[in-house]
Amino acid sequence: MSELSIPQYGNRILASLPPDAYQRLQPHLTLVDLPNGMPIYEADGPVKYVYFPINALISMVNQMNNGSTVEVGIVGRGGMSGITALMGEETSTERAIVQIPNSGIRTTLAVIKEEFNRGGALQNIILRYMRVYLKQVAQTAACNATHTTEERLARWLLMCQEHIGTNDIRLTQEFISEMLATRRATVSLAASALQIEGLIEYRRGFIRILDLKALEDYSCECHKAVKDEYDRLLGPLGDL
Repeated sequence: MSELSIPQYGNRILASLPPDAYQRLQPHLTLVDLPNGMPIYEADGPVKYVYFPINALISMVNQMNNGSTVEVGIVGRGGMSGITALMGEETSTERAIVQIPNSGIRTTLAVIKEEFNRGGALQNIILRYMRVYLKQVAQTAACNATHTTEERLARWLLMCQEHIGTNDIRLTQEFISEMLATRRATVSLAASALQIEGLIEYRRGFIRILDLKALEDYSCECHKAVKDEYDRLLGPLGDL
């Protein structure tokens, strides 16, 4: 694939790079499909590649001994996968899977580490993104412990919408229940409540956000806390 076919402006981290830094990376970037359910990393497994999603969404999940999974963070067009591999060991602390399919940009961890270790623009941007990601993980833990399923679902849908750039979200009820660490029946009741309020259209495998502003008002404070931090440090995703 030619260098000119790689879109710099589909992902916030790449879009934030100055021309010289992006030009050093560009020959090593590959546009790839990220199909639904594709495993990116296994927990404690090696990180050979990093991904910059464009309109795809990657879920970072912890798997418990009983086989259940809990989502602890997401990576979309606002970020990059594999950031923990820049902190020492070249491994992932969580399992990573593609939650919403689409496209992304891939390169090797070695390429990113070389540019990161220059101490220039990419390092600065990734360090700011790490701060936002840690805020997201911490806020998710607090949200799961204190807020209703309806509020958590609203927050989660808002995060998905921001990171894929569309109000149409294709997700199964089973997957949502795994990500929110609750039963499918509970997810169904929560989605029905949001639909009755006129916030979403919900049917099997598909959710459409009908009123984004009202959904933001309905959601708990956790969504705004993470969004404000992201906007402050990296700029609004709506600019992409």
